[in-house]
Amino acid sequence: MIRIAKKEDLSEIINIYNESIPDRMATADTNEITTESRLEWFDEHQGQRPLWVYEENREIMGWLSLQNFYGRPAYQATAEISVYVKPKFKNKGIAKNLLSYALKECPKLNITTLIGFIFGHNAPSINLFSKFGFQQWGYLPKIARLDDLEKDLAIYGLRIPS
Repeated sequence: MIRIAKKEDLSEIINIYNESIPDRMATADTNEITTESRLEWFDEHQGQRPLWVYEENREIMGWLSLQNFYGRPAYQATAEISVYVKPKFKNKGIAKNLLSYALKECPKLNITTLIGFIFGHNAPSINLFSKFGFQQWGYLPKIARLDDLEKDLAIYGLRIPS
């Protein structure tokens, strides 16, 4: 089941995010974050920029968020997309289901363009987004430093059909 996240879900959302940090594939954070540090972030996801969770048997297995891109009025119809899945549930179609759901919801949210920032070495995410029609719109070589290694950042975009 996919549903809008509730405040009581935030600690599990943060746990899933923190579990993604050690593999250095999905986030530029290098240290765990706290639930308290994400309260404002959570509140920003009410309304036009939702945060959805994928849940089965009362367990949150993954989440997807949309957030404002660049914070300027001209980009109002563009959203940045992020998706995270609990490690033990990866490769079970959860990210695919979340992404499919978000794409269907975008027209209702007046979103015409999605942007995803993906590390160049994150082949699973690049493959997933590509299957949904996202294309590489930009590439920033060696922009991130993870464990003394320079990593590339790919920018993937998709125009939402109206």
